[in-house]
Amino acid sequence: MTGSENGRRHTRDDVARTALRILDDYGLPDLTMRRLASALDVQPSALYWHFSNKQSLLAELADRIVTRATVPGPAPGGAARVHAEAAALRDALLAYRDGAEVVASTLALGLGSTVAHDRLAAAIAADGFDPNTARRAASTLLHFILGHVSHEQQRMQYDSLGVLADHTGSLRDEDDPAAEYAFGVGLLVSGLELSRSPA
Repeated sequence: MTGSENGRRHTRDDVARTALRILDDYGLPDLTMRRLASALDVQPSALYWHFSNKQSLLAELADRIVTRATVPGPAPGGAARVHAEAAALRDALLAYRDGAEVVASTLALGLGSTVAHDRLAAAIAADGFDPNTARRAASTLLHFILGHVSHEQQRMQYDSLGVLADHTGSLRDEDDPAAEYAFGVGLLVSGLELSRSPA
């Protein structure tokens, strides 16, 4: 059986799930089409039956990562909904090694779905903001989320390798990354609340 024929026996879902496993085990730099093909026991060319290039594969992975973001229980109202969506997105990004980097790079290329942005925008709009403000605020919040979680994931990886320096007076706020994240989201949401036009 040729590599192409064997590749067709794998579904698009098989390829994406295997790629997510490699991402989690080895990180984004080592998620190569060659490694993925080897894990699936096919020739690298067989992967292009399902994904036209690596960027389209990464877009699929980004979509799978962000769709994991679910707010538990009934959706809260007002600013609490924005906080809940931001917390759920952080959890989803942290679920996979280099998750934030995968999503950020996909966003920069204009690939993948807009589900993360749309959910943040919907939460902001539900708090009484007009669509244009909700869209712009969601973009700002999403960039903060991706940057913060990317930094958090890099620090975790460096810490696991034992290469983090612990200098007194350094800008280390990782004692409680979740609290620092919530504080940053709170600053953005508070600023948004202050921008409301007076009635």
